[in-house]
Amino acid sequence: MPRGSIHEVNTETQTDQLQETPDLTNKSVIKATVLLRQLGRHPHGITVTELAQAVGMSRPTAFRLLLSLEQAGFVDRIDNRYMLGWEVARLGRLADPHTGLAARVQPILDVLAAKLNETIDFAVVKGELEYDLIAEASGSHMLNVSQQYIGQQYPLHASATGKLLLAELTDEKIETILPEKLQTFTRQSIDSRAELILDLHEVRQQGYSTLDNELEDGLFAVGCPVRDVTGELIGVLTANGPTQRMKTGRLPAMVEQLKESASAICKSMI
Repeated sequence: MPRGSIHEVNTETQTDQLQETPDLTNKSVIKATVLLRQLGRHPHGITVTELAQAVGMSRPTAFRLLLSLEQAGFVDRIDNRYMLGWEVARLGRLADPHTGLAARVQPILDVLAAKLNETIDFAVVKGELEYDLIAEASGSHMLNVSQQYIGQQYPLHASATGKLLLAELTDEKIETILPEKLQTFTRQSIDSRAELILDLHEVRQQGYSTLDNELEDGLFAVGCPVRDVTGELIGVLTANGPTQRMKTGRLPAMVEQLKESASAICKSMI
């Protein structure tokens, strides 16, 4: 056998072993969680046909999974309409909503903060207009946004996170929620509902939000949505830093890195 052949055979064997490594994830379990998330959007119930169409699943597959979930108490059925079951509510009362999640996303935030060398925040969406800031990481710059904001909320119209939440709503819904005159914090704060709605049109079009000296002088932030497999907004990832450093042509690359990290966070939440 020629020299190097043993190495070549070993390399081929290792490659074959890697290729043969089984996928240990259970696809049925993942599909079941997709159904449960969708059921959470329909408190009054939804038919199996409507549910299958909403998540892009065949009706027979959705029906089999719903039958199993119903037997386990995770799904209830009333007049052929399915909804979340009592077991989901029971477990929800026992679960800490953020501790485990914060631990899973923190390494992703740490890596992103090191790459961008800016402060990174992650907020979990709780409702239409509610969120919890649960994790932060910062870069090594001496001039940095302080990590003191876990658990706090900012005005919806004057935060990158709030703008993404508002952008999920229709203009008509926003008009019923916000007053015509908005609170100002700096000379660049958006002070009218009409102006904010125009800003939100841009947020929807570009897929991310920015905050430019609108909450504090010298503060710039960019936020990207974190969505689940159905496209629902479940979180917001933001990068925050001094305006003079953030607005130096870095924004396009920064947005791409935020999007990549948002995708990683979504996978960690499954």
